[in-house]
Amino acid sequence: MIRNIIAKPSWILDSGWALAYCPKIIDALKDVTMNIQSKLPDLQLTIFAVMTQLAIKHDAINLSQGFPDFDTYPELISLVEKYMRQGHNQYAPMQGVMPLRERIAEKVYHMYGAQYDPPTEITVTSGATESVFAAITAVVNKDDQVIIIEPAYDAYAPVVQLNGGIPVYLQLKFPDYTIDWDEFENAINSKTKLIILNYPHNPSGAVLTKEDIAHLSQIVEKTNTLIVSDEAYEHIIFDGRQHESMARHPQLAQRSFVICSFGKTYHTTGWKIGYCLAPEPLSGELQKIHQYLTFACNTPIQMAYAEFMVNKDLYLNLPAFYQQKRDMFLSLMENSRFRPLPCKGTYYQMLDYSQISGETDLDFARRLTVEHGVAAIPPSALYHQKDDHKVLRFCFAKKRETLENAAEKLCRI
Repeated sequence: MIRNIIAKPSWILDSGWALAYCPKIIDALKDVTMNIQSKLPDLQLTIFAVMTQLAIKHDAINLSQGFPDFDTYPELISLVEKYMRQGHNQYAPMQGVMPLRERIAEKVYHMYGAQYDPPTEITVTSGATESVFAAITAVVNKDDQVIIIEPAYDAYAPVVQLNGGIPVYLQLKFPDYTIDWDEFENAINSKTKLIILNYPHNPSGAVLTKEDIAHLSQIVEKTNTLIVSDEAYEHIIFDGRQHESMARHPQLAQRSFVICSFGKTYHTTGWKIGYCLAPEPLSGELQKIHQYLTFACNTPIQMAYAEFMVNKDLYLNLPAFYQQKRDMFLSLMENSRFRPLPCKGTYYQMLDYSQISGETDLDFARRLTVEHGVAAIPPSALYHQKDDHKVLRFCFAKKRETLENAAEKLCRI
């Protein structure tokens, strides 16, 4: 009877029948349970969502989640409207509209000297995160080992685990967040299918150097290990440094999924458009996954980006734009008890609070939000063993007045 009721709930609309039997049905339904075995039983709500919710609840300044509080370019919004009105409102090709893939290829060649074929080696995805998911899923099989460098953006390990892979965690060396290349080399073995890199690095702001590239190239040269290189912050790098994209180095590009984000470049994180560069065999495998995740991305936005990318100065000037914000935030924080760590890229600043409190970073981040009105990210949430170095990550992709108001509160602590 219970099975029939669940299948045909309209039976309950018979009021006479319901009055007679509903109490019994309710008691019986208490014993009906859904037999669901979670694939990620230990996974919690992402720390970025947790801290943003806490900031909203306590009306705090949100320097936690990584998005600007200023709008994108009005011209870009106008272009989206233009392409909507021109009728570009149906499915885009699965790989992305060709004009956008062609502009991407031109940009990558201009910046890194790398040639990617628009029809076969460039895939437009629903944000960089979808590219990461599709790339990992395309190549990781049961018991494959995947190197993840911590602190790590928390989207990586769950995808590895969903595909039966085994995360192998290596820690960046605090406080400079550098890679121990001896330790890295010792972690590589015949079961290592994939290395996940994220540079410029979230949350630390570290960047790869030419020396790092030399070490990496030497280590993987005689292996079949692939690379997922999350380069969402490729244009946000400071003090005259050069972004060492995997695309810049042919010996690494041939084994790499290079993943980038329009959201970080054009202040449009809510539009969720990214892309993946990879040699044709790798792109083909990624597209097998992509076509059943989202199939295709927003058509008028893709068309708008394609036209907007013609103005190269907008992304070439992005380092100076965000360096000014970094330097302003550091200047505003000079009289605080927080100690800044080096920030060489991204739009995040790590601040050491050990002179203020001995609390865990999670407890201090919560108290900072609730009592002082500023939200930040506790990096221990980005380590699998919750390593705590008494630092917090602050996002400085904000308006001047937002940073001034936040710094005023932080300097009073």
